[in-house]
Amino acid sequence: MASTSSRQRSASSVLQEQIRVVTGCATNILASIGIIFLNKYIFKNCHIKTMTLTAIQMLFTSIGLLICLQFKTFTRKIIPIQKVLPLSVTFCAFVVFTNMSLEYNTIGTYQLFKVLTTPVVALISWYHYNTKYSQLVILSLVPVVIGVCTHSVNDIQLTIFGTIIASLGVVSASIYQVWVGEKQKEFDMSPQQLLFYQAPLSAILLVPLILISEKIPTYTTNEEQRDAIMAVLASGIVAFVVNLSVYWVIRNTSALTYNMIGHMKTISILVGGFVLFKDTLNIKQFFGIMLTLFGLFTYTFIRMRELNQLPCKSWNYITSTTTLSSV
Repeated sequence: MASTSSRQRSASSVLQEQIRVVTGCATNILASIGIIFLNKYIFKNCHIKTMTLTAIQMLFTSIGLLICLQFKTFTRKIIPIQKVLPLSVTFCAFVVFTNMSLEYNTIGTYQLFKVLTTPVVALISWYHYNTKYSQLVILSLVPVVIGVCTHSVNDIQLTIFGTIIASLGVVSASIYQVWVGEKQKEFDMSPQQLLFYQAPLSAILLVPLILISEKIPTYTTNEEQRDAIMAVLASGIVAFVVNLSVYWVIRNTSALTYNMIGHMKTISILVGGFVLFKDTLNIKQFFGIMLTLFGLFTYTFIRMRELNQLPCKSWNYITSTTTLSSV
């Protein structure tokens, strides 16, 4: 009887954990899609450049965390700034190099290098942090990468400078994603505690780059100024949710899983544009979307099987000797 009760509690706790992770991932996906459309509106109508907007968003995130601290949703943990500095530097690096890649490369080349973030994240996690991935997990990445390339990569034109910039963007983005999870473990900090240091430090580091490469926007009418303020305000609030959910998702799953979620966002945007705005969707894009979805669902199934979290117990890979460190 006690054994049955224990199994029921275990099944209930697994279900609660699954619901918690799904909710966190869904929040990240919805907030990320929202901020993409907000940012596009700001870039087009408010004359604000990328690094300026990123710095503003990190400032909003810092203010949001100060409010959370006052409401005691987390406690501040003292840590030397120099320990968080590398994380903030890699964040700024991937913002700068990703934007430069988009500026100096074609859209197809930019997307191609962006897709490479997935295998690079897996490689860094495996080589430097001994994260173990089964052969099935590695194989599930193949249709995802091919699918994303199929539905998003078109015009590929490689230049020496563009390739170097794009490669630096891939490496810095991959290191940042891996470090978000590893630094939380290393410092024994919650997502809010670590982001409390990283967000304002990243905003400060971006200021010199903004002064060098970007201009302060000017507006001819009060209506334009008001619209810009409202759009930036909305973007800052959503950015707070995005940044916090990124940390939460990586801490509770892994950098690789977060990267796979990023591909789901891309697909959601394409499908949303087709359904809501009647955007064109050709056979090549449809095939790429289906292949990516197949890879994503396969990856999820395999990882849940390895962690014994599938609802059908006979599908789980039950072992008492192997403990996997990431989702």
